[in-house]
Amino acid sequence: MKLKELLKDIKLINIIGNDDVNITGVDIDSRRVEKGHLFVAMKGTQVDGHKFIPKAEELGASAILCEELPSTVNPEITYIVVSSTEDNVGKVATCFYGNPSKNLKLVGVTGTNGKTTIATLLYNMFRKMGHKCGLLSTVCNYIEGEALPTNHTTPDAIELNQLLAKMVEAGCEYVFMECSSHAIAQKRIGGLKFTGGIFTNLTRDHLDYHKTFENYRDAKKAFFDMLPKSAFAIINVDDKNGMFMVQNTKATVKTYSTRTLADFKARLLECHFEGMYLDINGQEVGVQFIGKFNVSNLLAVYGTAVMLGKKPEDILLVMSMLHSVNGRLEPVRSSQGITAIVDYAHTPDALENVLNAIHEVLNGKGQVITVCGAGGNRDKGKRPLMAQEAVKQSDKVIITSDNPRFEEPQDIINDMLAGLNAQQMKKVVSIVDRKEAIRTACMMANKGDVILVAGKGHEDYQEIKGVKHHFDDKEVLRDIFAMEDN
Repeated sequence: MKLKELLKDIKLINIIGNDDVNITGVDIDSRRVEKGHLFVAMKGTQVDGHKFIPKAEELGASAILCEELPSTVNPEITYIVVSSTEDNVGKVATCFYGNPSKNLKLVGVTGTNGKTTIATLLYNMFRKMGHKCGLLSTVCNYIEGEALPTNHTTPDAIELNQLLAKMVEAGCEYVFMECSSHAIAQKRIGGLKFTGGIFTNLTRDHLDYHKTFENYRDAKKAFFDMLPKSAFAIINVDDKNGMFMVQNTKATVKTYSTRTLADFKARLLECHFEGMYLDINGQEVGVQFIGKFNVSNLLAVYGTAVMLGKKPEDILLVMSMLHSVNGRLEPVRSSQGITAIVDYAHTPDALENVLNAIHEVLNGKGQVITVCGAGGNRDKGKRPLMAQEAVKQSDKVIITSDNPRFEEPQDIINDMLAGLNAQQMKKVVSIVDRKEAIRTACMMANKGDVILVAGKGHEDYQEIKGVKHHFDDKEVLRDIFAMEDN
């Protein structure tokens, strides 16, 4: 593709060299640059990509998109200067890969909790309805059944458009995508055309990056600000930030609620550990999920499917067949009558939701033992809040290690314990070793009790000092329960 074609939607400050050169690839990582590529120098949060312009030149880059020219300009390379490479990388990537989102029905899901569940359930639902689909999520990316592991909730703009182009090539009609606040703020989804957007809820998260709750909220809102008039926006009006999200959107707004008047409304009729009976817009359906927050998630799925043209009766039929997402309220049962629940809950609000769901089913007929921690090198402010939430709704709590990353696990635990008073501490123990913490919870539990192991969910590793060690909460529980049987 000619460079001048790539630059057609970009406001240039200056261009030095030939814009008629042929571009064979686009990179933001200088290590991936090959002969004929365009290197985009991004001013990231950790490293300034401008430092790697010489490396990109050395590897054969034909053009450099930058905010500042290097001290030495190579006459054989074209330099394009813009005010913000972050604002333009999405446009360049979209153009280079043939604007793939225009050939797909792309639906984005944003909010603090529920993104993975909603995106995954939509992907599973539409595949069961006979459509070819793609999924971009925290757990895994999928192209029509083919799994592609992921390291970020939302890939960078270049990888994202590569994936979308592959989905078009594979014949996908629909793509369901989690849109993280980082990805929105960093313009990773810039240039994409969305058919619809979903807002789940908003609670404290990622303040290590956004610094204030208002910045975090505004990053989410920016997603709805960018939706075109042809799109729809489905928002949870049970969350006080719901209407705020769509104040400036051009999209058609639809609402969902479990508590008030809305376009899509649900009522919980019955709840067991095996599932729930719901009334959705006047029709009853049995589902294999538990928890009021999952009623909201299923409503978002229902509303989105309606907006994508599906009949309510067909949606409810398929919904009754769907299973919970990996690591989200996932049960592991022992032969001794103990139920363990593994969940990704890693925010105070998510922990509250999961514990509420457990109590809805238990109805006072068993104890709740919670094992939880907090991630290292992340928002420290939520650590005492996590401990408070666990203590509030549990009979016993074991504070342990999560992914300590480059922090000392005991320091993280101490931050969590600092949020508890002397009375609350009476029901808490701390055990640094996560496996030992889970084993202790199992030893404390009796028939009819529930153990919640929170924080890691689908993750099959524990990250310590930059190394990912294999660790799967579900595996650990199954091994402990199997030993009890012997």
